[in-house]
Amino acid sequence: MAAVHQALHRRVSSLACRLHSTYVRKMSFLFPFPCCSETRQVLEKLQEAEQWMEKSVLIGCSDEHRARFALDLGALDKSVIESELQGSFTDLRKALFVVDGKDSPLLASAQSLLRWHDSHQYCSKTGQPTEKNPAGSKRVCHASGVTYYPQVSPVVITLVSDGSRCLLARQPSFPPGMFTALSGFCDLGENVEEAVRREVAEEVGLEVESLRYSASQHWPFPSSSLMIACHALVGAQRAEISLDTLELEEARWFGLEEVVEGLKREPSSSKQDDDSFFCPKKERTELSGGGEGKSKTAHEHFRRPQLMQR
Repeated sequence: MAAVHQALHRRVSSLACRLHSTYVRKMSFLFPFPCCSETRQVLEKLQEAEQWMEKSVLIGCSDEHRARFALDLGALDKSVIESELQGSFTDLRKALFVVDGKDSPLLASAQSLLRWHDSHQYCSKTGQPTEKNPAGSKRVCHASGVTYYPQVSPVVITLVSDGSRCLLARQPSFPPGMFTALSGFCDLGENVEEAVRREVAEEVGLEVESLRYSASQHWPFPSSSLMIACHALVGAQRAEISLDTLELEEARWFGLEEVVEGLKREPSSSKQDDDSFFCPKKERTELSGGGEGKSKTAHEHFRRPQLMQR
């Protein structure tokens, strides 16, 4: 009897927690999900509105319990859409730096999921067309019974420090003067720690003595990636940089004051002085904590550059 009572108590407690959980309540609103009447009104002024609505994918739920969808309208007349919505299309990389912080993950998720559906329209086993489920969370080949799910590639992005300075680098493709943290994709079979040590060794020839996880963020370039940000410490007596010139153009050590100035500085269209640099940034995005005093300030400033290199 006591065992039955305990089981019932756990069941009721679990149910109560779920009812009071904002996340669980939000998820319950997604299935089944309604059509977006606002989007339909816009598409009805274009051709084949129903076909485009069927291609939509579900990317989440708002705090107001409204389902959020994404549509790829690249094949439609952009001028008509811009006129209806009183806006204009822009490059996604630029958009991620100008939209509200809550909207950036939506744009990244939408772009990644839509690109995945576009590149997985046929089964790799049979060559037959695959079909998207209503939510867009998977594709199925009915000829073979194979189900395909979107995959995410883990990427480590690391702020290297020798205790008093941090190391930043740049690639030839970067805008003049721009420096960011080191990053690279995890190889098969690697864990995060191994990937960080390998990337730092390969790119700048330094040996990581210790490291810690900082934060993570989805990043849609070049494909769907999970950026895993870490802080890595190298020995101050063994901090001589050995640059991998095949991947990097330059790597340098920067002090705290230089970093703060670099974060304040805007990109320049002309060639900057050798001692002048800037870091990509976005208005405060709360991704990770930091230490005390100046260290905390430096960590706060580096939250976006750490996660936005590629």
